[in-house]
Amino acid sequence: MRAAGRAAWARVWDRVAASDPGLLRLTAGLRTVASIALTLAVLSLLDVSVPHLVAGAMSAMVSTFAIREKQRARQAVTLALGLPVALASVSLSALLNSRVVAGDVFFVLLIFGAVYSRRFGDRGTALGLIGFQIYFLSLFIGATVSALPRLYGVIGVAFVCSALVRFALVPETPTGTLDRLRRAFRARFAQLVTAQLALLDAGPDDMEKALTDVREGTARLHETALLIQGRLEDGTSDETVARLVQRRIADAEVAAERLGLLLLTARSAERGHTLTLHLPGAPVPSADRLPVRDESTDTLRRDLEALRLLVLRPSGTDSGTALAHVRNRLLGYREEENLPPASDAVQDVFRGIGEAGRAVLGLRIAVDGPQDESEDTPATTRSREELDAEDVSIAGSEEAEDAERTGLRRPTTRAAVQVAVGSSLAIIGGEFLSSQRWYWAVLTCWIVFLNTSSTGEILVKGYRRLLGTVLGVVAGIGLAGLVGHHTWTAFALVLLFIFAMFYTAPLSYTLMSFFVTAMLGLLYTLLHTYSASVLVLRIEETALGAACGVVAAALVLPVHTDRRTNELLGTVLDRLTDVTGAAVDQLSGGAAAELLDKARDLDQALADLSASTQPLTHPITPLRARRDTARYVVALLETCAYHARYLAATAELLPTHPSIAADPRLREAGRRIVHNIGVIGAHVAEGDEDRAGEIETGPSIASLLRPGTPGTPRYGRVTDRVLRHLQRLDEAVVGLARPLDVPVAVPAK
Repeated sequence: MRAAGRAAWARVWDRVAASDPGLLRLTAGLRTVASIALTLAVLSLLDVSVPHLVAGAMSAMVSTFAIREKQRARQAVTLALGLPVALASVSLSALLNSRVVAGDVFFVLLIFGAVYSRRFGDRGTALGLIGFQIYFLSLFIGATVSALPRLYGVIGVAFVCSALVRFALVPETPTGTLDRLRRAFRARFAQLVTAQLALLDAGPDDMEKALTDVREGTARLHETALLIQGRLEDGTSDETVARLVQRRIADAEVAAERLGLLLLTARSAERGHTLTLHLPGAPVPSADRLPVRDESTDTLRRDLEALRLLVLRPSGTDSGTALAHVRNRLLGYREEENLPPASDAVQDVFRGIGEAGRAVLGLRIAVDGPQDESEDTPATTRSREELDAEDVSIAGSEEAEDAERTGLRRPTTRAAVQVAVGSSLAIIGGEFLSSQRWYWAVLTCWIVFLNTSSTGEILVKGYRRLLGTVLGVVAGIGLAGLVGHHTWTAFALVLLFIFAMFYTAPLSYTLMSFFVTAMLGLLYTLLHTYSASVLVLRIEETALGAACGVVAAALVLPVHTDRRTNELLGTVLDRLTDVTGAAVDQLSGGAAAELLDKARDLDQALADLSASTQPLTHPITPLRARRDTARYVVALLETCAYHARYLAATAELLPTHPSIAADPRLREAGRRIVHNIGVIGAHVAEGDEDRAGEIETGPSIASLLRPGTPGTPRYGRVTDRVLRHLQRLDEAVVGLARPLDVPVAVPAK
């Protein structure tokens, strides 16, 4: 019974870890709620008034969520600097409260400084956010000069409680976060294998849903890999360990994605296309080879289940020899003589399972250290030797960062000017709507500029905030009637909404806005200023603030969505050129390069591009053709990135892997791909077809390799696999030419 209970709890925990990688959202929500609750408890013992309770709660919330640094020492310094910033902000607000013009001018200058301070990193961002939010808080509660001493004490208590919760009650260390992210990676890996198993068993009517689940699982696994890469430097003991874990995470991701592609091929009449795994709505393979109940496919189902078990089972679990037996069987598929009799496509799936098993073994060794080798078979021993040889070869180096833009071209400066202009418009318009609560329009204008880089992103964010506000007003009206003047019941609901706000923020900005507005309805009830007209006024102020933000973004130093996406597209193509060129060169016998770093830069650039295209792919966009084109281009680039990651992972095995040798002929095979990526990049950057050149086409990549000596094999199995990825990469790059209007040269006969 105890074992069954532990297994059930492990399954539940794995689901939680997969839904919230690293428990980042849960930790943020709990820390903020705990800070507010502790602040309210201390202030209630001091018998302060309800407005001061509200001030303490909001100060605790701001001092908690504003700090985003990962190192605890830096967090402590930023929190200590934030207290005098908060005290200065509330003092100036109280002093300028009766001087309307001077107060408004200072507020605009404060907003400019808060946005401009982002250029100084996480600390500058946190201090700017604290200064703005505390000034807003003082407007919300109507702070006066006579109330300043009491407010100083309230804010001081809030900051102390925030520090106590952050460093003692709900601590978060980079190492702990990285450990939870790795567990989330395993959980999502297992979920992807489950989706792949469903794809294997799906009938014709269920294929579309099964394929959608595989796409989502692949994207979620990639998202977790990116999160891990961003935490490696702070969460590991040294650079070598960080690079080792990075290498193993990349291997596992490539192996999992390749397994899905091989399964898709086994279900199709033709070889599966990688684009199918990345493009939502891509056509489902028409011909159906499986499911067939024969010995080979039954074995395949069993081994996919075994792979899922191997991924999920923690290292060191008391499982006797069963887990070792499963691991040995899967790794044996890497040896040609151990493959079950089946069609070539199904045998490829078994090979993919073997490579995935090797990736899981490598990840366990990198994370948990040496494993028990007493039950190893010769195939498992060879896999360990390969991994050990790769580990020894890992060394690190850093690349120089690009030069930063200056003046108004710097994103932080441009955003500061834009938000200052938008806030000025919001102040003027807000005063016409309400001389008491005009600051709501300014808050919305400020928020729609956070983490946005183009006019389209600001428009979408403003729309989502307005929708969430409207729904939150409806909920606030109902809750205010139910709660009435029950102070602590209202505060309990406020805490619940704050937790929900932070937990849902990365998932849905509309949901976050809903919880914020519902919470504010309760705060107005506590301050005895609630009425339906107040909440309706909030909708009007929110709409005004969003409109002012969009106007400022469109007219003041605008960055149009097309321009932003073109810049990021150019960056992705540059990174793709770097990875592909370096990988092919190394596979051809060239000098070793830092391929893992290049691949990580490519993934990050692609993630930025995907985020910037959201205004183009949003469901409400009226330009349907443009939306489909944007989705298609991003899917093609994700396909290119997958093949480039595989080439980089294979090239990293040289010269340590005993079965992989450099093939100088690959250099010529990769030249055309690198050339075509460069042509597309030049076309995107210049928009001039004559200067950018044309896409080269011609014989398949495999046909470019000729035997060096008559009578020798054309190429080995590893080179054959590399050629498959080069061929797919070549096809995807040429496929980018059509949606981007890049001319394609007609091949000579």
